[in-house]
Amino acid sequence: MVKTISRILMGIGVLVLVIIGFRLVRQWTTSATPTFSLPEITLPQPTPTIYPSPSVVIEQVQALSRLETASYHVEKVITAESGQGPMGFLFGDRLLLIAYGEVIAGVDLAYFGPDDVAIDAVEGTIFVRLPAAEIFVATLDNNRTYVYDRRTGVVGMNPQLETAARQEAERFILQAALEDGVLDAADDNARVFMRSLLLGLGFEHVIFVERLPVQTPTPFPTLTATPVLTPTLMLTP
Repeated sequence: MVKTISRILMGIGVLVLVIIGFRLVRQWTTSATPTFSLPEITLPQPTPTIYPSPSVVIEQVQALSRLETASYHVEKVITAESGQGPMGFLFGDRLLLIAYGEVIAGVDLAYFGPDDVAIDAVEGTIFVRLPAAEIFVATLDNNRTYVYDRRTGVVGMNPQLETAARQEAERFILQAALEDGVLDAADDNARVFMRSLLLGLGFEHVIFVERLPVQTPTPFPTLTATPVLTPTLMLTP
């Protein structure tokens, strides 16, 4: 076992010496070779031309009834690394990501129907049971999210590191919005909107409830029949 570890360490040491030697030889060759500089000529860059495919495939069309009532814009700093440790100078990769994201929440009125409303016409009151608030969008702003700093080892960078950092940043942004109460804010704003709408329709009072009150039907009045006695006339001969 000890001999195996010694061989592995010796192989790694040889690899490091080869890489360092290669870099030193390259630097020496570059410095020893005379260079002749030509005047730099800047050519105009042509405008790229894009040819989209003439065929378009629409996979799904869906009607939406979402009421967006809260929007959060979050900034998060993410540090991602891989290959760290004793051999970090060879295989290490580390980056600092400045992430910007947006979280949108609200209520989906597709789950709201006649069974969620009770009206007291006498008092002018309407009881409303709104759907629970939910997250509609939680995504990064790719135009503002960028890598602030990145340090890699001798071998090279990990091509999956930035992708993993962006995915983790998106998760952290959603978590931060939830901890700050985005769902409660969306629920409160939805109630303000619906109350204003229903008051404009003529209701005097709008009450939001978790369970609708049971409406007791008004009993019909009981009618009692009273017999009417008609006098009988007796004729005497």
